Amino acid sequence: MQKRAIKTTVLFKNANLIDVFNDKNYETDLLIEKGTFRKIAKNIPEKEAKEVIDLKGLSVAPAFVDLHVHFREPGYESSETIASGARAALAGGFTQVCCMPNTAPAIDNRETVRFIYEKAAKELVNVYPVAAITKGRCGTELTEMVELAEAGAVAFSDDGAPVNDSQIFRNALEYAKITGKPVINHAEDPALKADGIMNEGIVSTQLGIPGNPRIAEEIMLARDLRIAEFVNAKIHVPHVSTAGSVEMIRQAKARGVAVTAEVTPHHFSLTDEYMRSFDANGKVAPPLRTEEDRLAVIKGLKDGTIDAIATDHAPHVSDFKETSLDLAAYGLIGLESAFALAMTYLVHTEFLTIPEVVKLFTVKPAGIMQLPLPAFQEGHEANFTIFNPNEWWVFSRKNIYSKSFNTPFIGNEFTGRIKGVFTKSYYVSF
Repeated sequence: MQKRAIKTTVLFKNANLIDVFNDKNYETDLLIEKGTFRKIAKNIPEKEAKEVIDLKGLSVAPAFVDLHVHFREPGYESSETIASGARAALAGGFTQVCCMPNTAPAIDNRETVRFIYEKAAKELVNVYPVAAITKGRCGTELTEMVELAEAGAVAFSDDGAPVNDSQIFRNALEYAKITGKPVINHAEDPALKADGIMNEGIVSTQLGIPGNPRIAEEIMLARDLRIAEFVNAKIHVPHVSTAGSVEMIRQAKARGVAVTAEVTPHHFSLTDEYMRSFDANGKVAPPLRTEEDRLAVIKGLKDGTIDAIATDHAPHVSDFKETSLDLAAYGLIGLESAFALAMTYLVHTEFLTIPEVVKLFTVKPAGIMQLPLPAFQEGHEANFTIFNPNEWWVFSRKNIYSKSFNTPFIGNEFTGRIKGVFTKSYYVSF
């Protein structure tokens, strides 16, 4: 990663601009002065700039937004910090991320929200805290949700701890309506999950590993959707993993429920077959499902049932992963590999187009979290990601900027590679 401040006028030549606002792409030049677009046009004379960077063969899009990351700070800095998470985000093309509250202490008060913003202030990535629904994420007493929203929380979630009590969940949705922020509940019934480690099915039976059935997700999701519909509140569904969940969300949207949903790159690229390797890097929550489920979430992305791609970036130090499956922590890192997985498994396979994928990383997640998305307009701040849609490359440890390396994708060949990010008058190249 090479990072440098651009203090002079810079001209990016021959960029293929992915215009997500007008559903088109075209070649253009970008003249930037003091971090702001001064001119966007073809054939801008090079003499107008102090520095010229040729982007021939590369594409440019609004910088990416990830609405679901774990930066671990405060409390688990050995796995990740806001600073290291920000570097990982840049490597993935992201300049806006929403961090989950499963920290120690949890993000359940105004002071912790303020701490996140203060720690992130000097980074090139804007980090927005998602506050806890309940105090300590214990599921028993609501946080001061209105106060947290006023402090800067962009949504509410107990993250990996589902809110089991239906009345508390209803109350949370009622209070969230006052703030206009979405509620995000981990859709998993703990009793049905029991001691399940991977998807319950043929593979888990053959391997003799306790299974986590699809209905653990689907029953909790059905409850959440009905309560949200009853109180007419916003709900966002994280890491959708089953065909049944996709269909329930599709039907809820048809009824007018204010529901949005995300899917992770690992759920549209891997299945429970991966667990035959007994690699704990494939142990995630919710678990990797079947090929039927994988194709269903891709169809959900294609028809708009699922609104965004989110990484659920979950770093863990090696001690938490290099152990037996039953003891290993859940989660994998995803920021650095997310776009390449989308290009490889969605675009290269002709399920989606490049502009459709870019929307899933930009306009859609920004809209869900009500975050600003910079436009390619003269006079506006320059904040964009540069990528090569056609480059084949092998993902390795040297491509990882997180403090942790818990990913099943090291050694995999991908197509589509992030080449740079321009943000806050800095040019970061890879």
